[in-house]
Amino acid sequence: MSIKSYRDLNVWQVGMDLAAGVYEMTRKFPNHEKWGLGSQLQRAAVSIPANIAEGHAKDSTKQFLFHVSVARGSVAESETHLMLADRLGYASREIINHLLELCDRISKMLQKLQKSLRAKIKSS
Repeated sequence: MSIKSYRDLNVWQVGMDLAAGVYEMTRKFPNHEKWGLGSQLQRAAVSIPANIAEGHAKDSTKQFLFHVSVARGSVAESETHLMLADRLGYASREIINHLLELCDRISKMLQKLQKSLRAKIKSS
């Protein structure tokens, strides 16, 4: 399959699944957390597919690699917020675990994408 758009990237698609899941989960957060942890978690999760899309649209492989690195940081941030939400009892363990599994999948996919982009830079 040829990659014509960032929307063709599986990692972007899974990132969108994570972001949508985070939005669904944070809707049920206590009111006092909607603009605290809920908002932080939403921004971190949305940053993942957004950076993949932005990086893919850039003119150079190095810029794409930079945005993939930012997306990896957002995955770590999302995981941290999810673990805190779990500790505070803001969502069921089942939902949290599902979202953490998506984070793990995304992280592994981003690592592979980084490796591929680095190889592309070295060979050019």
